Amino acid sequence: MAQLEQQQVRFLRLQLTDILGNLKNVEVPESQFSKALDGQITFDGFSVQGFTRMEEADMLLQPDLSTFRVFPDFSAEEARHGRVARLICDVILPGGASFAGDPREVLRRQVARAAELGLTCYCGLEPEFFLFERTASGDPSTAIHDAAGYFDLAPLDRGERLRREMTTALTAMGFEIEASHHEVAPGQHEIDFRYTEVLAAADQMATFKFMVKRIALEYGLHASFMPKPVAGVNGNGLHIHLSLFREGKNLFYGAGAENQLSQTALLFIAGLLAHARALTALTNPLVNSYKRLVPGFEAPTTVAWSASSRNAMVRVPARRGQGTRVELRIPDPACNLYLALAALLAAGLDGLERGELPPPAIGRDIPEMTVRERRKHRIRELPSNLSEAIDEFEADPLIQEVIPEVIREHYVLAKRLEWRLYSEAVHLWELERYLATV
Repeated sequence: MAQLEQQQVRFLRLQLTDILGNLKNVEVPESQFSKALDGQITFDGFSVQGFTRMEEADMLLQPDLSTFRVFPDFSAEEARHGRVARLICDVILPGGASFAGDPREVLRRQVARAAELGLTCYCGLEPEFFLFERTASGDPSTAIHDAAGYFDLAPLDRGERLRREMTTALTAMGFEIEASHHEVAPGQHEIDFRYTEVLAAADQMATFKFMVKRIALEYGLHASFMPKPVAGVNGNGLHIHLSLFREGKNLFYGAGAENQLSQTALLFIAGLLAHARALTALTNPLVNSYKRLVPGFEAPTTVAWSASSRNAMVRVPARRGQGTRVELRIPDPACNLYLALAALLAAGLDGLERGELPPPAIGRDIPEMTVRERRKHRIRELPSNLSEAIDEFEADPLIQEVIPEVIREHYVLAKRLEWRLYSEAVHLWELERYLATV
């Protein structure tokens, strides 16, 4: 309460994430601050995607006070009405129990499982996004904002100033930004933030997407995290870097081992590979996600790992010592990161428990490998579409155990419907290819 008063906050946003990864909030004025901080604000869970049945509609928002942040003033008009802060909330049932269908709670359970083994999982994120022009009426378009490429500078990179403003605003909200730059595709950008514990990383990603979109709006632009908004160029990835620590020591580093990777690192990788096809339903959740996972655009299409190749699903970056980590290259920023990280951590821990080492790391680009080499490295194809990914999701016992039934039921239903609607639609490509000739 003292911080709210000192920073002249007039409105407080109580935020949560639905099962599809959409950020939601209930905003209260200062007259309700005490009630909000005490976890006494109710909301209609029935209105949030996948949250509850009608008879369980009333739920409570319990704020995690460590997530208190004050938003910057996005415009002079907004500043006139007073400052706005946010708290990320856990969803609580009226009796006081945690709601099993809260994605944040799903991740917290896996964090607790790791803690029972004396492990802390750290996560670093590399989210990519496009900046597009808006139409005269203010609607989003796919008109590219610039013609720059990888690491280009102004004047080719017209997003340079905007990324700086985003970085400044995010830093003011507690982010530690490591780098920002123009990405490979025209109009595509990346802002990387420093690794942190997995729950905090998921919280940061939810805030990051909101801030990037909100600041772009002030410049008359649309920021899109859609996996493949433009055909023929690279799509938007969300490369996830994971490492396990115990008592401040990185357990993935093995000084005298091959590639300086410990057995813990190898077993964790084996777990990721074993559940890879099921994981894609969470890490790549849209019909559009699988248009990014195609050859030729620096996105993986197979289940494999490497200490060098960027075509591999799992890559081990060159840094060693405390910086040893594995990089998962399949996810895209459309995912619900709470659910994705819960499943990824569970898969890695399953690898530790099973004790089966992964196949040998690949040393060159997968398309160039012979059939015999592919067999040696046990290379499998990733799902080629959302329907196939959901089939794998439903068939994987571990993922079914990690994701509670209340989420699985609604998630699968929503994704099956998405695939059916896509399959039934007649697309422009079909008309251009067939209408005049068939």
